[in-house]
Amino acid sequence: MVFFMILLQIVLCIFASKLFKMKNVVIVFFLLMFSTAFTQVKKADEKPENGVVKKAPKAAYNQYRIITLQKDTTYVDTSLTIKKEYEYNYLRKDIFGLLPFANEGQTYSVLDFGLKNFTSFPEIGFSGKQFNYMGVNDIKYYSVATPVTDLYYKTVMEQGQSVDAFITLNTSERFNMSIAFKGLRSLGKYINQLSSTGNFRFTSSYNTLNKRYYLNFHFTGQDFLNGENGGITTPENFESEDPNYSNRARLEVYLKDAKTFMKGKRTFFDHNFRINSKKGANNLYLTHQFNYENKLFEYNQKTVLSTVGSDTNVKRFGDSYVTANINDKARYNRMYNKVGVIYENSTLGRFQFFAEDFRYNYYFDKVLILDSGVIPGSLSQTINTVGGQYDYRKNKWNGTFTYSNSISNQPMSNLDAKLHYKLNDKNQFVFQYQLISKIPDNIYNLYQSSYVDYNWHNDFKNEKINNLEAIAKTQWLDASLQISSIKDHLYFSKDPTDDTRQQIISPKQYDKAINYLSIKASREFKWWKLALDNTVLYQKVDQKEDILNVPQIVTRNTLYFSNYFFKRALFLQTGFTLNYFTKFYINDYNPVTAEAFVQNEKKVGEFPMLDFFVNGRIRQTRIFFKLEHFNSKMTGNNFYTAPNYPYRDFMIRFGLVWNFFQ
Repeated sequence: MVFFMILLQIVLCIFASKLFKMKNVVIVFFLLMFSTAFTQVKKADEKPENGVVKKAPKAAYNQYRIITLQKDTTYVDTSLTIKKEYEYNYLRKDIFGLLPFANEGQTYSVLDFGLKNFTSFPEIGFSGKQFNYMGVNDIKYYSVATPVTDLYYKTVMEQGQSVDAFITLNTSERFNMSIAFKGLRSLGKYINQLSSTGNFRFTSSYNTLNKRYYLNFHFTGQDFLNGENGGITTPENFESEDPNYSNRARLEVYLKDAKTFMKGKRTFFDHNFRINSKKGANNLYLTHQFNYENKLFEYNQKTVLSTVGSDTNVKRFGDSYVTANINDKARYNRMYNKVGVIYENSTLGRFQFFAEDFRYNYYFDKVLILDSGVIPGSLSQTINTVGGQYDYRKNKWNGTFTYSNSISNQPMSNLDAKLHYKLNDKNQFVFQYQLISKIPDNIYNLYQSSYVDYNWHNDFKNEKINNLEAIAKTQWLDASLQISSIKDHLYFSKDPTDDTRQQIISPKQYDKAINYLSIKASREFKWWKLALDNTVLYQKVDQKEDILNVPQIVTRNTLYFSNYFFKRALFLQTGFTLNYFTKFYINDYNPVTAEAFVQNEKKVGEFPMLDFFVNGRIRQTRIFFKLEHFNSKMTGNNFYTAPNYPYRDFMIRFGLVWNFFQ
């Protein structure tokens, strides 16, 4: 087993070498080898005097902890449940409310607006590339009694595979580290649809012997390459069910050599120090959080003109300054520091006062002087805020109340109140209220491109977001309610053109209020060895114009059978899953900006997506086999993820998740 773990580490380091200098990978590798060997070697003086070696006690499940940045703790889980079936995908989480594009590793269409996270600080934008980008809160930290490995494998659409390899270990009770790499390569079924992505993660956690000092650290290196075909040019050929087009590579697409590329690196640490030497009823802490991150977005297109039928001179994105070899690049780096003081009282809770320093530089390689005005080469800002946070954890109550406000030139504020009440193990309730004044993401205010109409410089107002959520997890059902009011909402939409085949978009701000309501309920019914798991989402939007478009109903229903076989050596789970949503004006996708944009020309939806699955668990290994969208031949080719972007055809996919403990 030790040999296998070392072999796994070598594989991980080979993957990591794509992202880092080899000398750094070698250092990490030798550290891991040393720490693995250190944890495995038994001391000679542990042998009893009578010569009988006692078998080491088996570690309990709660000695394999997974800890979030907010200190919420779960445990390594090797069970096979219907939730594991929902999480067996490229993002490795339940994607209810997201509709994936045809190839693995592409972007997603958002069906559930409630999935959007509201933050007050500006981000780079290019939201279509952010679904698989692991942010600060996506990184987990660990504490394990023995080394733990998680291996994920899944087949893809064409010529490739999806893998995720992870290992974590403790060299002592006080020091943990983990290293992981998720890689994907999939050619796809359509022309120019290649996905090639990688997510490298390294984490470390440490605390001193007297537990006065705690540190969480992580480093990530991530890159995403996608072929961008711009969608099919003749949807009528797809919808006709002509067998000549059953080979999807025969369908013409707008862009045959365009691609997007995003990469990013982040160094992050969060640490705190208790001033008083011994923890008591009253404690005082100093805290510091640091985040340095840089990103690059690149759009490349060798051939500018597109072909539609016999017309070889279609300007898909309008006029351009060059006739070939478009190469647009946007760069971004930011540094974030948060320092604070915490007073902790065993009765009253924790009071924190903090200051934040957020500075970024979003830039291109030139300044444009156009007839419409000057397009600057960069946006740079320093944003300083002060705020406070109160945490209360007592008996059945758990609450966090945070408020921060800008003290620099940019108006910005964030009020976040979250209260959790645990009646018992089967009944819990969460209430959250947010009032945010958000600075616009960079892409709304500045963008440069080789395409004439894709250059802009704006000074949009802050988005104002009022958001209220209530979540109930009970023994009868899980339910959630969300009510949001948004003013000065920022979005992209298509600009009018004489040629309907052209796709020219620009950012806009809606000065009226948008009111959003969603109700989601989940319930599983069990009888004998059968179960029916249901999740239903209802959404309603009140607005003067069709700006925020969502389906009214989204549903997922799974009927499955589960049982043990072969003297309980095999646990088997098999059944059917139905995904469905009502028709609505789904957002389209623009590859030049990697952004979804509002369209009011084509409705998408009301096509059932049926999957058949057979899953099994043998010890700590879970095996997955699925017939995805097996009803596609029966219901007709009316299934789309976005206008001109068909959803996935029927395909057979399989793979496994293997956990093992040393």
